Amino acid sequence: MRTLIDLPDTQIRALAALCERVNQPRAAVIRDAVAEYLDRHAATTTGSAFGLWGSEAMDGLAYQEKVRAEW
Repeated sequence: MRTLIDLPDTQIRALAALCERVNQPRAAVIRDAVAEYLDRHAATTTGSAFGLWGSEAMDGLAYQEKVRAEW
């Protein structure tokens, strides 16, 4: 799928220099950059689930043992 984006001239020049240095076409470099960006931000979303215990100082294993002891 094709996508049209606007980039400032400074980014276009830097992108051209990068493409020449790594000997890859502009589209390949942009695809790699977008994939890396999406991976990085997807990990942040997953990481936001950590810390749901809030101020609880008990670790998960200790909590599990406590709950099982109630049985």
